[in-house]
Formats: sequence, C-alpha cells, structure tokens
Amino acid sequence: MKDFVLIGAAGYIAPRHMKAIKDTDNNLVAAMDISDSVGVIDSYFPQADFFTEFERFDRHVDLLRRRGDEIDFVSICSPNYLHDAHIRFALRSHANAICEKPLVLNPWNLDALLDVEKDTGKHVNTILQLRLHPSIIELKKKVAAMPDGSRQDVDLTYITSRGHWYGISWKGDEKKSGGIATNIGVHFFDMLSFVFGSLRESQLNYVSDTMSAGYLEYDKARVRWFLSVDAEHLPQSAVAAGLRTYRSITVGGQEVEFSGGFTDLHTVSYQHILDGQGYGLEDSRVAVETVSNLRNMQPKGLTGEYHPFLKRLPKQ
Repeated sequence: MKDFVLIGAAGYIAPRHMKAIKDTDNNLVAAMDISDSVGVIDSYFPQADFFTEFERFDRHVDLLRRRGDEIDFVSICSPNYLHDAHIRFALRSHANAICEKPLVLNPWNLDALLDVEKDTGKHVNTILQLRLHPSIIELKKKVAAMPDGSRQDVDLTYITSRGHWYGISWKGDEKKSGGIATNIGVHFFDMLSFVFGSLRESQLNYVSDTMSAGYLEYDKARVRWFLSVDAEHLPQSAVAAGLRTYRSITVGGQEVEFSGGFTDLHTVSYQHILDGQGYGLEDSRVAVETVSNLRNMQPKGLTGEYHPFLKRLPKQ
C-alpha cells in the first residue's frame, strides 16, 4: 500500500483521483485546497487530514517525512498555472508526482522539471488517459498499418458546455488556464500525436474566450479541430437529446466511438503508474508545445483548411 497526498481536493477532477487511489488499494493520508468544499473526501478517505493553507500542508508532509513516514506520491489537481510549483513541491518532498493535464503550460517548464527530477531522483507522471482508451488503442493499430505517405482526413469536435461561472473562475483567465485549447484540448492534442505521428503543421483559425478552432497536420492525418465551452455551439442532435457535452472524432468520414469509458481511465492510469509504466515529462512535450504555440498564433479566419462548425458562427 502506497501513501498519497492530494493538492486541489475541491476541484472537478479530484474525485477521479481519490477513486483511483482507493481502487488501486492505496491510502490518501492528507489533502489540501484553499476551498473547504471537500465533503467528497468522506466517500473515499474520511480519515485523511485536510488543510486549507499550503504552508500548514507543507509542514505536515515534512513532519511525516522526518518521522520516517515519507509520502510515496503527490496527486496534483490544482489550477493549471500551479502545476509546475506543486510538482516541484512533490519532488523536493521526496515523493513522486501524479499531475493532471496540462502537465505545465509551456515547454520550458518541462526542461526545468527534468533538472529537478535528476536532482531528487523522483519522477513526474501525468494523466494522458486517452492513450489508454480501448477505441484509441485500436485506432492507433489501424493507423500504424497504413501505407507510408498516406494521410487520413480527421475532424475532432469537443463541446463541453459551461455556465457563466467559467469565465469568472481561473479557467477563464488565459494566464492561469492557458485558454480553451489548453484547458479542454491538451489531452486531445496528445492523443492525435500518439495516434498519427509527428506534428508537421499547425494553424489557428479562430479563438475567443469560449471557443478555439484550427488545423493540424501530422505524419498520417490532416485534422480540423473545434473546441468550445459554449452550449450555443452544440449540434442540433445533441440539443434534441438533452446533452450538454458533445465529443466526436471522424477518421476518413467514419465515427470513432470513444465517448464511453472516460470515468475509469484515471484508475487505469494510476495502475500503469504504480506498475512503472506511467507517462512522464517527455511524453507530454508534443502536446504542451502544440498548445503553447497555438496560444501565441494570430487566427487566420475562414481560410485554408478549417472545421465545418466555423461556418455556423456569426460573421465577425
């Protein structure tokens, strides 16, 4: 049994990490969040200590280490811009890190963390759950069998409706979240490079506070992508079904069914990490570079290749 602590216990994704710790037969010793709306802990580890101040949490972890009860893993579910600092805390506390996506906001943060890994002898793991999805694994096998030089036409669409709170929270602040493409898209961009190979070309067509769209070209794919947190962008089929989330990947005009099975992928990810097969800093590099570059591009509008959903937007 491994001992964990968790940073960001009040966050949306934290319960999946708590479940993964429990389902892999490990123990959550302590958790921290500046918000005290963390009653969900009772469903998993009611005996865990809890802190709302990082300084007291830091002292607690240090005291555990000094008395010989070192923490094995620090699970990080904090806001994106804090991941880098919290990973450093984990490594310098003699623990390995398991961090939510995006691992960091910029590629140079990866370079610095590689140095901290060397200094401490501890490792950084990230959650790249789509690499473990059965449908994506099957797609990767099919793509690998394609003749050299051939490319598939791919449309990636992800709309996850959010209310007005989104723009007020840290997620609506690009400096803290990285913007729409980073916050809700980075694991999709990782999946695309995982399946289709090296990234050759990137274009940004449109960006706003609630939506981003563009074009990516890989060794074996031409990808038009559309990401949004605005319910107004949902297709009529989703609206008619009463859905507020819409995921779609078409490859060569054929839908790849991958909507199911998301909930348990964190547990699968944790088991891989515990088995020594986790994804580390370098595994995250292409996706981090992709979103960092997009963040600094000027949108080209409806020119060249672009996602068909852009035609539905009001003319600017």
